[in-house]
Amino acid sequence: MSHLAVRKLLDTDLIKVRDVVCNGECRHRSGEECSHATSLVFPYRGVFMRHVGSDDTVAEANQVLFFNCDEAYQISHPVEGGDSCLSMDVPEAMLEELVSAEHRNPKGSRFVFNKQRLRIDERAQALVALLRHSLMRGAAETLEAETLAMTLVRRSVGVRTARAATASAGRQKLVDRAKLALSSDLARRWTLAEIAGETGVSPVYLTQVFQQVEGTPLYRYQLRLRLARALDLLGTYDDLTELGLELGFSSHSHFSSAFRHAYGRTPAEFQRFAGLR
Repeated sequence: MSHLAVRKLLDTDLIKVRDVVCNGECRHRSGEECSHATSLVFPYRGVFMRHVGSDDTVAEANQVLFFNCDEAYQISHPVEGGDSCLSMDVPEAMLEELVSAEHRNPKGSRFVFNKQRLRIDERAQALVALLRHSLMRGAAETLEAETLAMTLVRRSVGVRTARAATASAGRQKLVDRAKLALSSDLARRWTLAEIAGETGVSPVYLTQVFQQVEGTPLYRYQLRLRLARALDLLGTYDDLTELGLELGFSSHSHFSSAFRHAYGRTPAEFQRFAGLR
């Protein structure tokens, strides 16, 4: 498909990892597609919508998406810019060991996720970046890459770290509208009134619903989207102050402090740790 660029990063008997870049030309629902393996997909740039029947979900860097084998789906890009994802095909036997019963369909002989997505934490975001950067540069040996990949899977579906949203369809659609607004311009210094205006509800109601559905305040959700984008771009910036300012941070110290609080290292320290500098 011309709108997709797929780069194979790792292919072993245990796990397959690909970098998938979509130019986002399909603004409305695509034709029906089908997964040929059970995959975990980690968006790290941009945003898209995935439609499975009548179930829609926003895919961005705070989520892991589950593509069940032989499951039909459609993709759309309501926000310009396309997206980039790290896609991992994981053997069902491994998922049987790692995924708790609350995230699985107990019926049938095959492993099936019972939801489209889970929220991931900051540690999982950092693992996505570390795995991708090391594989793209050819710096990780197979054993190291497999171990990093398995750690990422475990972190993303673990009982203590995975978070599933529980909300009515109406509340979820409201939250999704807020996510799309935030993702449309990560550097914009939104006001609560502006986002509420985009979603058509009052600021008070929006903050209450977003917190209840996503388990985190709206401002922190935006911060994590910015920081995930920083993880993606660290290998291409020498001037980290410029990177922070372009992502909407007020200063280098603001950027560095927020990054360190989320990932345990400053941006410069993460660059060195990941071998990007």
